[in-house]
Amino acid sequence: MRTSEPPSTGAAPAACPRPGRREGDAATTLAVLRRLGTGPRGLTEAEAEERLVRHGENTLPTARTAPLLRRFLGGVRDPFTGVLLCLAAVSAAVTSWGTACVLTVLVAVSCALRARAGRQADRSAAALHGALPSTATVRRRTGPSYTETREREVPACDLVPGDIVRLAPGDLVPADVRLLRATGLSVHQAALTGESVPVAKYPVEDPGGPGGPGRRAPAAADTFEAPHLCFQGSSVAAGSATAVVTATGPGTRFAAAHGTDHEHGRRPGGVERPFDRSVKGVVWLLVRLMALTPPLVLTAGALLHRSSPESPAFAVAVAVGLTPEMLPVVVNTVLARGAGRLADRYGVIVKRLPALHDLGAVEVLCTDKTGTLTQDLPALDRTLAPDGGPCPDALAWAAVNSLVTLQLAEVPQPDPLDEAVLAAAPPGAAERYEGVAALPLDPVRRRSAALVRDGRGYTLAVKGAPEDVLDRCAGLRTPDGTAALDPAARARLDRLVADAADEGLRVLAVAVGDRPSRPRPLTAAAESGLTLVGFVALRDALAPTAADALASLARRGVSFAVLTGDHPGTAARACRDLGLTVAPEAVVTGDTVDALDDTRLAALAARTTVFARCTPEHKARVVRALRAAGRTTGYLGDGVNDLPALRAADLGICTKDAAQVAREAAGVVLATKDLTALSHAVAYGRRASANIVTYLRITLSSNVGNVIAMLGAGLLMPFLPMLPAQVLLQNLCFDAAQLTLALDRPPASAADRPATLRPAGLLRTVAGYGVVNAAADLATFGVIALTARGGARGGGEAAFHAGWFTENLLTQALVMLLLRPRGGGTPAPVRAAAAFLAAVGVALPLLPAGASFGMAPPPLPYYPLLAALLALCGAALAGARARGSGHAAGARGGAGRAEGAAPGSFGPGDGARARQMTADSSASGANSSSGVRSRSESPCSWW
Repeated sequence: MRTSEPPSTGAAPAACPRPGRREGDAATTLAVLRRLGTGPRGLTEAEAEERLVRHGENTLPTARTAPLLRRFLGGVRDPFTGVLLCLAAVSAAVTSWGTACVLTVLVAVSCALRARAGRQADRSAAALHGALPSTATVRRRTGPSYTETREREVPACDLVPGDIVRLAPGDLVPADVRLLRATGLSVHQAALTGESVPVAKYPVEDPGGPGGPGRRAPAAADTFEAPHLCFQGSSVAAGSATAVVTATGPGTRFAAAHGTDHEHGRRPGGVERPFDRSVKGVVWLLVRLMALTPPLVLTAGALLHRSSPESPAFAVAVAVGLTPEMLPVVVNTVLARGAGRLADRYGVIVKRLPALHDLGAVEVLCTDKTGTLTQDLPALDRTLAPDGGPCPDALAWAAVNSLVTLQLAEVPQPDPLDEAVLAAAPPGAAERYEGVAALPLDPVRRRSAALVRDGRGYTLAVKGAPEDVLDRCAGLRTPDGTAALDPAARARLDRLVADAADEGLRVLAVAVGDRPSRPRPLTAAAESGLTLVGFVALRDALAPTAADALASLARRGVSFAVLTGDHPGTAARACRDLGLTVAPEAVVTGDTVDALDDTRLAALAARTTVFARCTPEHKARVVRALRAAGRTTGYLGDGVNDLPALRAADLGICTKDAAQVAREAAGVVLATKDLTALSHAVAYGRRASANIVTYLRITLSSNVGNVIAMLGAGLLMPFLPMLPAQVLLQNLCFDAAQLTLALDRPPASAADRPATLRPAGLLRTVAGYGVVNAAADLATFGVIALTARGGARGGGEAAFHAGWFTENLLTQALVMLLLRPRGGGTPAPVRAAAAFLAAVGVALPLLPAGASFGMAPPPLPYYPLLAALLALCGAALAGARARGSGHAAGARGGAGRAEGAAPGSFGPGDGARARQMTADSSASGANSSSGVRSRSESPCSWW
């Protein structure tokens, strides 16, 4: 294409566009060049430097890495850490300095653990940086004359609007550009649109008129489909081009998709993650209980006229005793430990610790297709003869065409289609012919031609788009020879091709023509009078581990939805190849999404497997609909077109090769292409949640029992049932022992279903176990009353304190062992912690150190009675746990039977069984009377 050049004056600063202004969508090429103040020979070096100062570097906004101190202070915003700080302030106000110091230390340890884990995750994620090109080939003038030009490599960040760049196969497009010249150019835009097939690009003089190189073309419905525009974030699949830069840095469409919300961890619209919701619910439950406890203690003392100067401190100590002080430390330790192991063993980077819990809570995984479930490479599916049967000759002649084209056409980079054909062809199928000449694939002609010679003469082998090849055929091969390609035969062939396309296959027609002599030169005019041999049908090559990963996740109760910009048939075919059973009604397009309101879309999303022809906005809307229906939703994607969905999901997940903006938005990054690592990550998340739940169940059950007993003792005893120092000492011992629960081993069944923390279930469990503990404490009062005869005098009071202290620690040790989940085995640290509690509880009142805490040795008869009491308490706890486990197992069994009966789930075993079970998982919970499962109906309660 010839373009007149503007006068050789400066860069015309006034005409130079501002960053963010998108030029050249509808104007002529000449108008665009004039507006940019440039020409086909480029800018001068001085002009480029001046524009670089004005527009800034060609880089995307990135999330700033927070310094360690800021991370540490940011941990204070954690809701439970804030509760501990408030308790520390109240403790200091009532001069309970020991309690205040202990709480402050716990807050500091929790914040330090979170800051350290966050910095390590950021460092690991930063190592994956590199989605954008580092250099670009630019044409610039060394002086004011248009003859003084040169091409050189410059850092891509130094490009400015008006630069003339060269694109070659394998290059990443460094900025938004408009094509000036192109030869056989095709571009991968999967990161922007989700389309797995390269898109043909060519210069267009005026985008407002009829199409064709150098002529006017109709404006594309989607800007990314415009043939004359290429965008940052895409890559050159084949061909070469010269283009003018129209936008850089923040002005590119890549940056527009990136958005302006780059702060680490922030989400648009104030959307809460599952961990945030769970923590907030638990915190408010504890705040209500703690706010109620001190007034009750003080009111009881005032009504009974037993108030003392120590009463306020005792009331605060009781509230602190109710609080699981180690929760922030245990949570951060469990999550940091799991995140570290995932990174070391499976290459999964958890960028923020709560994302590990969110992984375990995921019920529905929405995923893009291209680049995640499939590769950007085709693979042979079948060959088709004109009568619909298999046709090995079609593959053989396609291989001849591909081999000669690669050898003689001087293709800068092998076409993926040629590589797929040669990989599938029998060895030596193309080597019996001698290549003479070749015409490579052209995006406009949409076919390639190869002239070969054998002992009998010359043969022209042509392959390409079926409609283009068939237009140049006069006959077709049949089992009996050849037949004319009449309109009836053409209609039959068109239906054959359409049926294969509906199955998601990309079809290439293969034709040959005998030539008595060598055409000189070989041109498109020689491609006539051909005989159709057959068709070669290709499909998307699956990611090597995608099928196993989906099967493993489905066995863990995760259902799936594929959201892609690809053709519905292509997407459905890929899902079937992965083992997913996809019914025709389970495939919808973006047009259907547009026609539904949010309520109807939520019901549709619950029973739909494939959403095809989706824009980024469609993907985000489907994700939001699933979340609104009460299902914890994760999204796995790697392109700019996935960014809105990554942000809308409860958890964003991407692979290491994802676009930089996708990696910044995701909470979890897979540092390897092995998708089975995602299944391991989900299992780790669920086990981490199980450990947190175990800690809460054990701690709160014991603490609530103690608080109830203290309130009862306050009404029955003429003195404080336990001194503040004794309460603090007991809490310190129990807290130290509870830290080992972060090292607990949950049973294997903990990874079999989604896990979330549910405050309502927590309250029921705590109330049940707490009553058992309180009964044991109150029974202890009777035992002490029978064995200690000192009444209210000092000796009896000290013995009472000692007896209850011993019983408390022994009961808490018993609770640590009995209220753990079954099947995981008790690890040595937990056993040692329980032994430590028992030893301190028994030994301290008998040692001289006990006197400093106001305790005296209990009478000897107390101990056998205490042993009997503990045996009864242990039996009651074991019975309560067995009853609760039975109810839970019954509920899970019913859910499991319902899921097994539904269509669509993955499972182990042969492919047919896996496909059937996959459909079960995809539909489980979605085929209820309402079509949507609410959060309260989810079979993922840990309580």
